[in-house]
Amino acid sequence: MKYYSTKNKAYHVDLKAAVLKSLPPDNGLYMPEQINRLSDDFFKNLTQLSFQESSFQVAHNLMGDAVPSKDLQGIIDRAINFSAPLHQMTDDIYTQELWHGPSLAFKDFGARFMAELMSYLVKDDNEKLSILVATSGDTGGAVAAGFYGVEGIDVTILYPKGKVSPLQELQLTTWGGNIKALEIDGTFDDCQALVKAAFLDQEINAKRNLSSANSINIARLIPQSFYYFEAMKQLKNQDKPVVFSVPSGNFGNLTAGLLAKRMGLPVARFLAATNLNNIVPHYLATNDYAPRPSLQTISNAMDVGRPSNFQRMVDLYDDNWDRITRDIEGFYYSDEDTRFAVKYLQKAYDYIADPHGAIGFLALQQYLQDHPGHQGIFLETAHPAKFLPVMEPVLGEIPVPAALSDLRAKTSEAEAMSTEFAAFKAWLV
Repeated sequence: MKYYSTKNKAYHVDLKAAVLKSLPPDNGLYMPEQINRLSDDFFKNLTQLSFQESSFQVAHNLMGDAVPSKDLQGIIDRAINFSAPLHQMTDDIYTQELWHGPSLAFKDFGARFMAELMSYLVKDDNEKLSILVATSGDTGGAVAAGFYGVEGIDVTILYPKGKVSPLQELQLTTWGGNIKALEIDGTFDDCQALVKAAFLDQEINAKRNLSSANSINIARLIPQSFYYFEAMKQLKNQDKPVVFSVPSGNFGNLTAGLLAKRMGLPVARFLAATNLNNIVPHYLATNDYAPRPSLQTISNAMDVGRPSNFQRMVDLYDDNWDRITRDIEGFYYSDEDTRFAVKYLQKAYDYIADPHGAIGFLALQQYLQDHPGHQGIFLETAHPAKFLPVMEPVLGEIPVPAALSDLRAKTSEAEAMSTEFAAFKAWLV
């Protein structure tokens, strides 16, 4: 399997280059040269396959023979060793809980798979790999958990000052060892811009062997497609059309779903659910893509004003707005709407959703009202206890898992930095 740049389909690299270099030199994003439909037998037997078995076939379809089957199966068995269960609320509304991994967020799927794959790809290399990752909250914690102690790889996490929850910040800053945290005096978009600029800087690349663990890296999207298949097989009714409501910030999660659909997963529609950072819903409604500085909201992981994976979304549809809008519909909601949904879910279904999943629920509920005969799954992307400053004023005290409460006893270490690229570059070199 080869991978091309979204800005130049004639530019191809192999899996190792796509994963370890993260970005093409033209600042596009890598995509698989082929996205084949999985076999009829695969879908016929899907409900009988384990999560690991279906994930292996999906990964092999997107990676070809770049990793021998035995090694790929080992990578998946070690990385995808937790569940992604469905929770049913009504006959037609489900949520898929994607927070059963070590950092209690859906990013664990991508981070753990990437850590295993990168470790495999660099095992015979002499040069240390330096991973840069920008985070709006959950990515950094999952990457830190996935890569901590991995030999030959160090990680630098950039996060926006004052814009992640206290427990999220502890997940970024209490590791030490091969994990370092930089507190950037700006937004997530500023963090992301610093990472992208570093990849395009020749002097930095001459001195550091850089890679990224953000969803700009194709190795993040491949495992995120796994749980769409896992969700589909758990549905009680396999005959009703299915929609997925995806809380979205950088749009890696939704793009992974589009890969699953391209591989044959029978998804009737995707709902792009955002907070007031509604760049993609605006585009879907108007055919006008207008990035802007991000707004701070209570669903902080979605506070993205220039979503990277938009490049991949339009590439999948050859930049054809009519085709894109046949598969994806946009919805966006305010903080007031989000608080209402959190309270409603607890009262109506005795279910505690985080502020991101709550937005996914609102979009799904709105869509189903206009489309009877469909069923839907909204993605619950992180454990609600990661957002106590938001959750407790709405619901009162909620249970905090030991994986989070134990962080309070640890020492936090982060280096403060401005948004100036010169300062970041000097730190790197």
